[in-house]
Amino acid sequence: MTQAEKYLLIGSLSNDLYRVASLVGRGSYPSAERFFREAKKWSLQLKQAKLKKHIKKIIVEINTDDQGVSSQAKAEKLLMYSVLLQNYALHLK
Repeated sequence: MTQAEKYLLIGSLSNDLYRVASLVGRGSYPSAERFFREAKKWSLQLKQAKLKKHIKKIIVEINTDDQGVSSQAKAEKLLMYSVLLQNYALHLK
């Protein structure tokens, strides 16, 4: 996987996690679930990528999450992951 592909996948994952957090904040749980499923698709593609340990941990957690977005606290955690991924992607270039 090239750096450009990793950049695109991590950026897409970050954006979808941000959307999830925003939608939960507005009370739109069905739409948040839709974007969480999209985020899982990005994270599955990143599963085998060579990434830093803390980023890999986020990817694994998203991949193994079967509960979806069920609370405000979970949405806040996903927002934090979104910011961490975005910062990581910016430094890939």
